[in-house]
Amino acid sequence: MGMRRGFHRVWMYVRGAPGTYVWLAVLFGTSVALHHMSPEFEEEFLRQRSTNIHELSDHPVRVLVASAMWIEGGYWLPYAVLYSVFHAPVERWLGTVRWLVVCGAAHVLATLISEGALLWGIRHGMAPESAVNTLDVGVSYALAGVVAVLAYRIPVRWRYAYVFGVLLVYGVPLVFGRTFTDLGHFVSVLIGFGCYPLVVGRGKVRNPKETAA
Repeated sequence: MGMRRGFHRVWMYVRGAPGTYVWLAVLFGTSVALHHMSPEFEEEFLRQRSTNIHELSDHPVRVLVASAMWIEGGYWLPYAVLYSVFHAPVERWLGTVRWLVVCGAAHVLATLISEGALLWGIRHGMAPESAVNTLDVGVSYALAGVVAVLAYRIPVRWRYAYVFGVLLVYGVPLVFGRTFTDLGHFVSVLIGFGCYPLVVGRGKVRNPKETAA
């Protein structure tokens, strides 16, 4: 009986965030496909679905969508955990449409801004010409945006500590690494914080003393 109740709770949680788990299912399938590719073929395959400067110039819409369906390296399980911890609660809270807006805004805008910064660096001799073909696929920009917007769901007394932690996690790599992906992640966080208008009217902040979300 207890196991059945546990499975029921898990199923209800998954049903409450259909977009999150459909996306995870797609990522599982593409990760399995990557594991069946040779390293040489995998690199070229992903490059054609990458949001690098070359592909963005020729096929912007296609690669912006395709890049969010693949995980470089094919390590799916960590993302299953992260999606359940961050994406699912935000989708259940905001609804699928608003959650998608946050994901899309973070993924698209951060990609364009970071690749624009990389292009500027190439033109000013700060990055090699070959960087136009840099491999850039994955779901981390959307994840960073969702991690940030979740701050508005946290009780005020803990919210500032959460915000500080998020800024620390994504800010330190930007300060010391200063790669275009570090910039993209930090921009995604700022976009997530900027999505406050989407959370208005979506219920009170979560009270940990309550059993229901």
